[in-house]
Amino acid sequence: MATATAETAAPPAPTGDAPLVFTDAAARKVGELITGEGNPKLMLRVFVQGGGCSGLQYGFEFDEQLQDGDTCVENQGVKLLIDPMSFQYLGGAEIDFRDGLEGAQFVIRNPNAMTTCGCGSSFTPAA
Repeated sequence: MATATAETAAPPAPTGDAPLVFTDAAARKVGELITGEGNPKLMLRVFVQGGGCSGLQYGFEFDEQLQDGDTCVENQGVKLLIDPMSFQYLGGAEIDFRDGLEGAQFVIRNPNAMTTCGCGSSFTPAA
């Protein structure tokens, strides 16, 4: 799966009742990856866990199950899941995908991140 980087720039405000922004580009890419896996029941789970250079790091994995307390955001028929512990760090964030000169990667623009490390996949949460 593609890598993720973090950015501290504020994302656009979520529209409607969306707790975070799951962009069209990210939804398209996740849809392609799910098609490649051959299992239409898959959903993308994004989570935050301890580790990385800055204390917390992002992770992505496919999951077939919606767990109690999960937040589910859907775009273009693709579902993004966030567990309650991770949501406290990801609320208001934007999950995007870009394919450029630096390579293809998921990008998380997180207003809850005070700093990010040089590798771009870990962050220090705002107090």
